[in-house]
Amino acid sequence: MFTIEFLHEIRDAEIEVIASHFPPGARILEIGAGTGRQALDIRRRGFAVEAIEIAESNYRDQQEFPITAYDGRHIPFPDASFDVVFSSNVLEHVRDFDALHSEIKRVLRPNGRCVHVMPTHAWRFWTILAAFPAGVQKAVAVARAPGRPGTPLQKAAQAVVRVVRTLGHLFAPFVQGRHGERGSLLGELWLFRPAVWRRHFRRQGFEILRDQPMGLHYTGYFVFGPRWSLSKRARLAGRLGSACHLFELRPIPSNELASP
Repeated sequence: MFTIEFLHEIRDAEIEVIASHFPPGARILEIGAGTGRQALDIRRRGFAVEAIEIAESNYRDQQEFPITAYDGRHIPFPDASFDVVFSSNVLEHVRDFDALHSEIKRVLRPNGRCVHVMPTHAWRFWTILAAFPAGVQKAVAVARAPGRPGTPLQKAAQAVVRVVRTLGHLFAPFVQGRHGERGSLLGELWLFRPAVWRRHFRRQGFEILRDQPMGLHYTGYFVFGPRWSLSKRARLAGRLGSACHLFELRPIPSNELASP
């Protein structure tokens, strides 16, 4: 079952792949840094790192690294400040792509690069299915939790609450919502395909230098958690699909865009 420690293990393994795409000595900007754990890991590898996150982030009280708040549109750094702009599972949550990509190009230095890690349609499909065993696991945990001492009336109220929570977990998989800011739950089976991300980046004026699966299979629920090792998840990625896909991009200069 899901544990935050195993999620950290997954993210640490992904940083091993991601950091290999950063030029030595690069100054990095991470967009959507969350707790800052990945930014901290990148800094430990010898890179200069700045991290930004929206002010209303759910992670604002759990930060492990200095993070600058921003409004989700305007990057609060001067022009040509960074060699690499990096994000992991963030762009699908962006509402105004034009504004953010324009800002990314502005803060990149000449010959700068972007490295974006995006969720895949495989992640979306298996996460939809994994919601059902995850709901059962949560329902069983609620049903087995020991009750608190109290009067007969209080114990009866606890029993009612327990039943409601158990049924809620069992029913939740049938009313799943979308993950990102566009489309629908089922629409993300199309929108999260690497081919769709490729078209998106090209429309936004980026050349794709490299794109590859991240090579780990997992869902949004981690139903099996650490019982499925990273090596097993790597093997499963070849059969069931990688949860994420990495893109390395170069902004196409305006004079090249204008060329016939």
